[in-house]
Amino acid sequence: MLDSFLIVGTQVLILFILISLGFLGGKLKLINDDGVKSMNNIMLYLVTPCVVIEAFQKPFDKELFKNLLLALLAALIAHTLSFLIGKILIRDKDESRRIVLRFSAVFCNCGFMALPLVKALLGSEGVFYASAYIAIFNILVWSFGQYAMAGKEGSFKMKKAVLNPGVIGVVIGLIFFFTSYELPYIVIQPISFMSATNTPIPMLMIGYSISKLDLKGILDIKGEAVALIVRLIVSPVILLGVLYALGYRGTLLTTLIVSASTPVAATTTMFSIKFNRDEKLSSKMVAVSTLFSILTMTLIVGFTQYIA
Repeated sequence: MLDSFLIVGTQVLILFILISLGFLGGKLKLINDDGVKSMNNIMLYLVTPCVVIEAFQKPFDKELFKNLLLALLAALIAHTLSFLIGKILIRDKDESRRIVLRFSAVFCNCGFMALPLVKALLGSEGVFYASAYIAIFNILVWSFGQYAMAGKEGSFKMKKAVLNPGVIGVVIGLIFFFTSYELPYIVIQPISFMSATNTPIPMLMIGYSISKLDLKGILDIKGEAVALIVRLIVSPVILLGVLYALGYRGTLLTTLIVSASTPVAATTTMFSIKFNRDEKLSSKMVAVSTLFSILTMTLIVGFTQYIA
């Protein structure tokens, strides 16, 4: 069992070191807001689709396809559980705070944080299943998530829910998977090079975001504690119990728990700015949850690997 925790802890520590470099880059003014916006666009529109397409470069296999469908179902269960738990437990009187905290409890950093860890721990098969989780996340965050953050003025934007890089990458990858089409070397090699940047760039971005916050007040989390506990502990642990009871095991189970135990999604801040919610609170939730996730992900994912 100790080996499982050490393996996960080592990988999480590697990500933390990269986050520290981003923090240092922010403090030394080597990275600025414009640079992070550019990195975010590169990740969203170029790197993430490449990671997904590379993961789907496999001959069609009935077992893989069955597990892919199970991953899609698990992602729906995960988001539904987080929503219900957050709605019950998060009762802040301030509407803007309550909306941000509930959003934080539901939507996690399953792309930028989970993919690097899954790839390091489980390889291309893990990324294959994680892509399904990301597809569900993108559909829900751009439909229900946008509606929830906007409040009374909200509306479902199914165009954005479906036509976004994460979902498009999965669709393209599925076409290759179902047809067992193998991309030529001259195409797959650049895709592979782009995929390799999926670990360092997001970690630098997270580190930079933390560098912009007031570290003296960042650990004053009395008002945010419930949302953080739901996001980092309650939701992934309950999901683990549900999926284990349903018969999920091995790489599939571990991948899904890695995805579900990641910290608050960076989208929280993006939507907070767009809909005039509590921007400082959203940034704090992303940063603090990322710091605490170093411990919680190590314990939860390590335990999952042990029982899987």
